[in-house]
Amino acid sequence: MKGSSIAVVTGGSAGIGRAVLERFVRAGARGVNLARRPSGLPGVVDLSVDLADPAWENDLPPRLLPLLDGAEPICLVHNAAVLREDTATNLTAAALRSVLELNVVAPAALNRLLDARLVPGSSIVYIGSTLSEIGVPGKASYVTSKHAILGLMRATCQDLAGRGVTTVAVCPGFTDTEMLRAHLGHDAARLDVVRERSTFGRLIDPEEIADVVAFCARTPVLHGAVIHANLGQKAS
Repeated sequence: MKGSSIAVVTGGSAGIGRAVLERFVRAGARGVNLARRPSGLPGVVDLSVDLADPAWENDLPPRLLPLLDGAEPICLVHNAAVLREDTATNLTAAALRSVLELNVVAPAALNRLLDARLVPGSSIVYIGSTLSEIGVPGKASYVTSKHAILGLMRATCQDLAGRGVTTVAVCPGFTDTEMLRAHLGHDAARLDVVRERSTFGRLIDPEEIADVVAFCARTPVLHGAVIHANLGQKAS
């Protein structure tokens, strides 16, 4: 992405989101990070926002939309997500709504906000997960939300027909991020177990996922595709 192009990334302060911003800025695009914490990256405008709080729909547009004036194409990357421990039988309605608000509702609302500015050549990339197509115990709300992301991407694909806008879902496997390490309690033994789930015996670097996202954003033939980027993650 060159010239006046811009990458708008949710949750771009760390992990995959930060790597995506770095990748696009390195390629000549401007970057906008929508997150609670700043990224501090050169070439990136940090807009402080809590996408889990519906109030952002009133607060963010006056700050974001002027930054997009004259930007074409735009790449919108839905990366921000929350992972919680819960099951299908102990999950409360309030807890599920909270997860869906950030993981699913915010992407849909951002699509609506940016719709008129998505000129031909623009793209919407959803960051899914290996858990977008399988289930595991103890992650009911996350699994549900990541399955929903594939549905939203596929609906986006059909609703953007004829617009020249590409949409793809990139589904990473175990990636070396703050979220994964915190989820594992920074336990070295548990981290080793996770590494062995990959046929390469290692975690994925966030930069590897960023490369996949950048490729998808500029490759219209992938429109509507689900790309599993998981180092050949083992079934069990």
